[in-house]
Amino acid sequence: MIIKVLGAAAGGGYPQWNCACPNCERVRAGVPSLRARRNDSLAVSPDGERWALLNASPDICLQTEAYGALHPGPSLRGSPVQAVLLTDAELDHTTGLLQLRQSSSLDVYAPPPVLLALANGFPVSKIVEPYADFRWREARPEESFPLFGGQLAVCPFYLGDKPPRYAWSNRNQDREAWVVGYRITDNTTGGVAVYAPGIEAWSQTLQRHLEGADCILLDGTFWRDDELRLLGVSELRASDMGHLPVAGANGSAERLARIPARRKIYIHVNNTNPMLDERSPERRTVTELGIEVGVDGMEMEV
Repeated sequence: MIIKVLGAAAGGGYPQWNCACPNCERVRAGVPSLRARRNDSLAVSPDGERWALLNASPDICLQTEAYGALHPGPSLRGSPVQAVLLTDAELDHTTGLLQLRQSSSLDVYAPPPVLLALANGFPVSKIVEPYADFRWREARPEESFPLFGGQLAVCPFYLGDKPPRYAWSNRNQDREAWVVGYRITDNTTGGVAVYAPGIEAWSQTLQRHLEGADCILLDGTFWRDDELRLLGVSELRASDMGHLPVAGANGSAERLARIPARRKIYIHVNNTNPMLDERSPERRTVTELGIEVGVDGMEMEV
């Protein structure tokens, strides 16, 4: 299985278009220890010829152009992208579906609440219907499904019940799976990858799905819970936004370090996160724990 990081940044990308925080200002100035990143998205393939996207970011056209394996062909109109797996209904993970409307056919997998949101609150399914044959398929937690004739097996798992702001009125008390991760197994090599860009807490479910994985791409949105407040950006905490911070006694770094995966990578990194700076003490901390910080263009085989 081949995994390509198309974008490693959280919503808004890095630098964010309307942000003048120190990180964004320094990357715009060309500081060598900082690298720009596009919105969070991955591509995965069993053979390098047929591909699935994990989330469809607003940058999807630039992302596919930047990676030759995703270029069209051999016909005049066509794409090796055959499926999209959505982890949630956030705009930064779904607006790229509008760009993919020229596709002749595409399987789109998402949890039931997300499919409902994409039919009503942000009605992508209705908008693209006149343009392309999108087959909307449920990705229910703990119910595995095959991709590419069974070469890959995908198991969605529950991560959180936070809907996007436009669908907040749809939230109920049943802890619906508004946010999922995906555990993907290559049935030929036995390799396992886990993609979880939005974790509310380090749950037993998350722990179980991380165990035995060869490659983990995990939520690295914020360094600390009060990161935005300290910068004067917002009063919201990481936990208010459905993200477990990297640092601290209850953060993800120490726990992730104990998972014996071959590659452990933070993905969906917010523009304010100090570990983006390759010379920062925060970057040194995660590096010493055996964890990488995702960057566009990373490629792994498992």
